[in-house]
Amino acid sequence: MADYRGIADRVAGDIASGRLRPGQQLPPQRVFARQRGIAGSTAGRVYAELVRRGLVVGEVGRGTFVRAAAAGPYGRAIVEAATSAPVNLELNYPSAPGQSELLAPALAPLLRPDVLTEALRPAAATGTAAAREAVADLLATPTWRPDPDRVLFSGNARQAIAATLASLVRPGGRVGVEPLTYPLVREIAGRLGVTLVALEVDGDGLLRPESVVAAQRTAPLSALYLQPTLHNPTSVTTGEVRKREIADVVRELGLPVVEDRIWSFLHPDSPAPLAAHAPGLVHVVDGLSKRVAPGLTVGFLVVPEGRVDAVGVAIRSGGWSAGRFALEAGVRWTVDGTVERLVAAKREDAAARQRLVAEELGEFVVRADPLTYYAWWELPAPWRADTFTAAAAAHGIAVTPGTAFSVDPKVTPDAVRLGLASAAVPDLRRALRVLAGLARGGGG
Repeated sequence: MADYRGIADRVAGDIASGRLRPGQQLPPQRVFARQRGIAGSTAGRVYAELVRRGLVVGEVGRGTFVRAAAAGPYGRAIVEAATSAPVNLELNYPSAPGQSELLAPALAPLLRPDVLTEALRPAAATGTAAAREAVADLLATPTWRPDPDRVLFSGNARQAIAATLASLVRPGGRVGVEPLTYPLVREIAGRLGVTLVALEVDGDGLLRPESVVAAQRTAPLSALYLQPTLHNPTSVTTGEVRKREIADVVRELGLPVVEDRIWSFLHPDSPAPLAAHAPGLVHVVDGLSKRVAPGLTVGFLVVPEGRVDAVGVAIRSGGWSAGRFALEAGVRWTVDGTVERLVAAKREDAAARQRLVAEELGEFVVRADPLTYYAWWELPAPWRADTFTAAAAAHGIAVTPGTAFSVDPKVTPDAVRLGLASAAVPDLRRALRVLAGLARGGGG
């Protein structure tokens, strides 16, 4: 029998050399098998191997297409990949005007030799009492304030997610997620040997509580990973009634939850987290990377009672501890009001950038909260996500195809996410105008 891996290698070579171009459709498997003189089952294994390598994407009812860009090695470092495109709408790190001037004063005292010596010592997962109190105040909403004794720290929010899942789910376990989820969670799951299970949402994009029950009946779930506030990429926020319904289900099932609130600081009404309704099960993840800056950051976790030691061990064993210098700086910025001022400035900035989206893409189907730094653009026919991404790249604009967020590889949304935070405003306007022109021209 033919070695399917060798055949996959040859197809991969054709993709790398450009003989097979981004967006090009591969022949149906039966035709491929006939062309290569192999069995249909072998052709199926070749296509599955190409999907596994991230070189092609299979679309139900359409066929198999070469991806717009080859994916990086599965299990690469848990950071977002950079791009050389002149206008980068993939990365999404907001920066407020005058941000460095606001941050510098709090750092100056840390540079005194006596203070610096202490600030350069290793930080425990539990941080310091002052740090726990500061974070409890920072994360508090009008109806919820975390217990400072249940606050832990990691190097960043991604590491907080990884540590929490590692403490909850054994290799081979299943984690329920929304059908569109943060791409780095897919990589974290791969590194941990965990399977992600796409749960159903309703027409508004809100998680259906009954889908959690249905998934649990199929095969037990070990945990859920959810983004109830300003979901990335759709920017949907779950209302209090639905949160209570989800909380009732997870309490009934005894199912732990990882609640990602990294973008929640942009929401003006500060909705209470799911943890307010199920404090014994929900692990809250947040951090400073979006509020402050990505280069000097700290991740936060608020864990249920009795979970401090288990999650703390996962942070230490994974090498995910926060740096003491960053922790001390973060505390000072929080206590002196710098973080609050940055949040106010970034809310205004996000609103201004969303107005640009409304002006330039108003004729299209775009889902975006007026105060978020991202937009979910459902592309007009006949565009597909990968071919539109390739066309945008040809014009020097990097966007994220919807397939990057899809948990089920058979579900390939014809959409792209636009990250609005990193590009300068004039560049963002020009990029949106170019993308609108591409969309009107048709393609795929």
